[in-house]
Amino acid sequence: MKHAYAVYPLYTRILTPQDDLLDVIAKYTRDVVEPGDVIAIAETVVAITQGRAISPDEIRVSLMARFLSLFPQKDGSLATPEAMQVAIEEAGPVKILLGAGAALLGKIVGIKGLFYHVAGRDLARIDDIARTMWPFENYVILGPKDSAALVRDIKEKTGAEAAVVDVNDAYRVDILAATPAVDPQNLIDSLLDNPFGNEDQQTPLVVLKKIK
Repeated sequence: MKHAYAVYPLYTRILTPQDDLLDVIAKYTRDVVEPGDVIAIAETVVAITQGRAISPDEIRVSLMARFLSLFPQKDGSLATPEAMQVAIEEAGPVKILLGAGAALLGKIVGIKGLFYHVAGRDLARIDDIARTMWPFENYVILGPKDSAALVRDIKEKTGAEAAVVDVNDAYRVDILAATPAVDPQNLIDSLLDNPFGNEDQQTPLVVLKKIK
């Protein structure tokens, strides 16, 4: 496959809720980006800097969460009681129960994804425990907020195009938000092999340069 972009992962220090993400992006891309480049940011790091990483010590797990967490696949987003409890608090118990009922019906008739269709697509953005880098590897991390506003601010601050993305090792790329000049399919094709590193690699920022 011929890609439209050359991909350059950028190593950063560990980012925390005390960081201003715009300042961090400007610092690490200052000597790299040019007009027309795309700065892609991993959604998990956006959420962490927004204070949306929750320690298990702060989560009071209900019996409902313990029960419902038995049913998702173990590599799913809500496979621990803590993550399920966070989902219940985000969406409300009624939506979660309706979603669980829809998922059971979907399993019977062979349709996947009905839980999130009913309970809320944003719940699929939750990163369960042991899904990200130290010191947040034991935290439950919610999806980021206001991604569209963030990419606009990055464009204004750096002059580059920007996108917030969710990429996994199963060759799936979801674009949460992007500036208008970003071609979605070209971006997806260039990020399929997941150049982001949420563990020791510490590469939550990726610069994409158009191949001339």
